[in-house]
Amino acid sequence: QVQLVESGGGWVQPGGSLRLSCAASGFTFSSYAMSWYRQAPGKEREFVASISSGGGTPIYANSVKGRFTISRDNAKNMVYLEMSSLKPEDTAVYYCKAGRAFYSYWGQGTQVTVSS
Repeated sequence: QVQLVESGGGWVQPGGSLRLSCAASGFTFSSYAMSWYRQAPGKEREFVASISSGGGTPIYANSVKGRFTISRDNAKNMVYLEMSSLKPEDTAVYYCKAGRAFYSYWGQGTQVTVSS
């Protein structure tokens, strides 16, 4: 049974930091590229960051470049998103995604709220 479980969301003031985690199980984690997406209220889900199966070649959306860092630990089946200098426009539900060829799996999401 494939599972992706996000954690680490919450409320933070503008300029603050959060670290999201995604625990994977039920598939060969090290064979899948991992990504983070987010969806703000009333908006479509958008790409945030991705990392290749081996941990190289991270890609970021322009809106988070220089502020967010994606990483993974294949020994622990975990992927992370370090978020700093957070802005109110970063408020969204953040989703973890595993992707390989025609296969993709999604987590249930974790809420991040940035406000004063």
